[in-house]
Amino acid sequence: MKVYYSEVHRKHEPPFEVFDGGLRVPYLENPDRMDRILNALRQTDWVEVVEPKEFGLNPIYAVHDKDYLDFLASAWTEWLDSEARDKSTLLPATFALRRHPPKPTSLLGRAGYYMMDLSACIVAGTYQAALASANCALSAAEAIVSGERAAFGLCRPPGHHAGKDYAGGYCFINNASVAANWLSAKGNVAVLDIDYHCGNGTQDIFYDRADVLTISIHADPHVEYPYYAGYAGETGTGAGTGFHKNLPLEKGTDDARYLSALEEALGLIRKFAPQALVISAGMDIYAEDPLGTINVTTAGIGEIGKQISALALPTVVVMEGGYNNEALGRNIVTFLGEFR
Repeated sequence: MKVYYSEVHRKHEPPFEVFDGGLRVPYLENPDRMDRILNALRQTDWVEVVEPKEFGLNPIYAVHDKDYLDFLASAWTEWLDSEARDKSTLLPATFALRRHPPKPTSLLGRAGYYMMDLSACIVAGTYQAALASANCALSAAEAIVSGERAAFGLCRPPGHHAGKDYAGGYCFINNASVAANWLSAKGNVAVLDIDYHCGNGTQDIFYDRADVLTISIHADPHVEYPYYAGYAGETGTGAGTGFHKNLPLEKGTDDARYLSALEEALGLIRKFAPQALVISAGMDIYAEDPLGTINVTTAGIGEIGKQISALALPTVVVMEGGYNNEALGRNIVTFLGEFR
């Protein structure tokens, strides 16, 4: 299996994030995650680690607002030129409630307009790392078009919380959506998000489209991030009505309960009959993940991979969350091994 990976992700290493409403903590989405995954993958005999191609900005502009991307590209330079007292990382001063305000001209005002929380920290290399991450997903998409059964975009930063015009949840460019949209020019595509948290950004991007089926299996947003998206009643709008499905799960969900939700998702994918599948592969469903309350075991993760693989679709797997670094490599190898 080809694994697309770029060392550029190391340029994105914020010194902290603001967690749970005010706790300043070391950045949980850190480069060690990729090191653990790479080390585990390189111990197998079925992985080829490959540098991604550069696809330019057009595939990203196709799913993200240009003004938002311009903000990501310029924000760090503007931050260094500002009068801020702590320039270690850029975070918003306010947030754009209800999402219908005028767009401010000040940097901190625009930060609050384009960023939805205090974990999408911008530092010097964030934009470059996000572009490289998107290229990993696009390279994996190109690989399956060229005949590969499956390919893995080892993406960092992750992407599924990034919407059309906002960053959030460690995510800046929605890698899975960029890949899915690129593939949609060649036929219908399904996106299946198995991360612990709702793929709110993917939902936002495709919510009014019928050519990309989006499904997210995740923790109940009544009590888990992102809180404001991921409810069962959100099913699409306009032409996209009926082409989005949220499957929220209760705290303590075990392997059997998760697999029953997965079977519902797979049934929808079979009915849709896409030409390709994109998986947002978050490993924070693992029972010992520090951010999760779902109790899926490593064996359960393997069974999830086996059931998805049985669809026999050309498949792009895109890395999302997963923060138990000790288990992360093992869980990814277990999951990907079902797609060899």
